Amino acid sequence: MQNNTNNLQLASMRSRAFAYVIDDLLVTLIIMIIFWENIYAVSNDPDALMYLMKAELVMPLIVLKVIYHTFFVWYYGATIGKIVAKIRVIDASHWGRVTIFSSFLRAVGRIFSEMFFYVGFLIGFFNDGRKTFHDITGKTLVVNV
Repeated sequence: MQNNTNNLQLASMRSRAFAYVIDDLLVTLIIMIIFWENIYAVSNDPDALMYLMKAELVMPLIVLKVIYHTFFVWYYGATIGKIVAKIRVIDASHWGRVTIFSSFLRAVGRIFSEMFFYVGFLIGFFNDGRKTFHDITGKTLVVNV
């Protein structure tokens, strides 16, 4: 895929938020499908359901998010949510494809942003490149397609 670097435009925080919602819904749906029998078994007991969510679903959810974001950003330059929102992730230094290592660092940085009350997302509102914590850790930019 040829990059036209003359017409690069940073993605808006609105389109990034839209992509985030789509991606999170997809990953959550996958986890629910995988663990449906466990969820259904405790669906009548709110305490057991909360325990299941905290004890058994958190790590698989984190692992799936890291794999999902690492693979899609590295291979396609965008997650499914970003494809729908017509935005993509590029390397901040050469404006090309993101390496798998950079994509992995970005995915892990995204998890940390979520764990710490989404502060890592909020910093994107306060810098010129609209860089979130995970953009900084992965050395990436998010641009319009």
